[in-house]
Amino acid sequence: MAGIVHIPFYATVFRGDKLEAALAELGPLTLRYGATQYAVHRNRDDRYKILFMATFEDKGGWDRFWDGPEARHFRAANQSYFQVPLVYTWNDLVVEGRFEPEPARAGLGNGREPGELGDVA
Repeated sequence: MAGIVHIPFYATVFRGDKLEAALAELGPLTLRYGATQYAVHRNRDDRYKILFMATFEDKGGWDRFWDGPEARHFRAANQSYFQVPLVYTWNDLVVEGRFEPEPARAGLGNGREPGELGDVA
């Protein structure tokens, strides 16, 4: 069963932007270890709260990433940007939904396509 890892970060004073940038660089690296998606969410009410999430088909992929050289380097290089301890949680993906609107069609803005009803285009 697919799972999503949540790591809640709390940035140290005046370092929220730097932590956000560092996590934005870390996220894509999860794909090398089998993640199917990743996300970094920053709280609007408390700008020091940042949630890192990554989805893996099995926990082994996550463990390889978290114990791998990229994640170890991230933690060492950015340790002054966040409060410790870092405690991640493995969550089972029960249900997920999304609304995907249809892409806008290129038209004339009046519901007609170019060339309809004698339009020259």
